[in-house]
Amino acid sequence: MQYKIAMTRLLAALLFLASPAMAQTVEGRASVVDGDTIEISGERIRLNGVDAPESWQRCADGGGEEYRCGKDAAFALDDWLAASRPTRCEFVERDRYGRMVGDCYRADGISVGEWLVRNGWAVDWVRYSSGRFAEAQDEASRSKRGIWRGAFELPCEARARRVKRKAGC
Repeated sequence: MQYKIAMTRLLAALLFLASPAMAQTVEGRASVVDGDTIEISGERIRLNGVDAPESWQRCADGGGEEYRCGKDAAFALDDWLAASRPTRCEFVERDRYGRMVGDCYRADGISVGEWLVRNGWAVDWVRYSSGRFAEAQDEASRSKRGIWRGAFELPCEARARRVKRKAGC
């Protein structure tokens, strides 16, 4: 009887450790959920240290015309990831929604987060990145790429305003 209990516990522990939630890396074909979230093999992954406009978020281009910058960010990410598959994500932590937070890379080794920031489709979220993408953000801003070509609200501020709470970005 104790043998069965021990084997059941061992099997449960092995299944727990082998589950995607506990994996140190996840690799496969990435589906874009939004500008800073992807899904690989059923695992939602929030890109570490970056914040992209929400899918509903609007920005203004250089001429002051509104456009759906969150949608554009997601489409740009999808196109870019499709050019070099698979995508590999290294586990950092779980967020409050249960998503894996990870540092992700295309098959060619390029950082997904850095590419998003360098091309102006996300901002360096210093609260989580410790400024890791500051140089890429400066380049995007100087070159007026992506959201930097006009006016935009920081994604964390847009989310806070939408739910009527203090930003705390």
